[in-house]
Amino acid sequence: MSDAVRDGNAGFTLPRGATGFFAPKDGPLPEVDLRAFRAALHAAAHIAEGTVGEVEERDHPRTFHAASIVDRTGEIVILCHAHHPWIAFARERRDWYHREFRSAPPWAHAFTDTGFVVLSGERLLTPVADVDTSVVARAEWRQARLYGISTLGGLLFNAWD
Repeated sequence: MSDAVRDGNAGFTLPRGATGFFAPKDGPLPEVDLRAFRAALHAAAHIAEGTVGEVEERDHPRTFHAASIVDRTGEIVILCHAHHPWIAFARERRDWYHREFRSAPPWAHAFTDTGFVVLSGERLLTPVADVDTSVVARAEWRQARLYGISTLGGLLFNAWD
């Protein structure tokens, strides 16, 4: 992914599997290395002078793993997309997200240092109309409409079935 996308200054193109849906004829979706995510979590907790809280591995139909880091300021929820190396931060644990994202904390570089892409709260609130969704299928759009999804973050971090 380009530096411009990492910085939130360019358009965002959804790759196959971004919404968690796939056509069996196209083969399985890629999987993010959960060990790498856990290693980055521990590195981030060390930098934050905190501890890693509960780590929840993705459970179908959720498109993401969730974890937290607890430091002197409280708990910060970390979301890791199951199919692409995207990291987001949220205020609370949920099964899907629409607009509940927060800015990346100062220690977020622990994720980028290990190959993940940290998506800013601002980027995640990008209206779907401003995202290249050319690979999104009709079935995915039906789900997005059913759940009232209007943001990039809502497309990426969901639990549609």
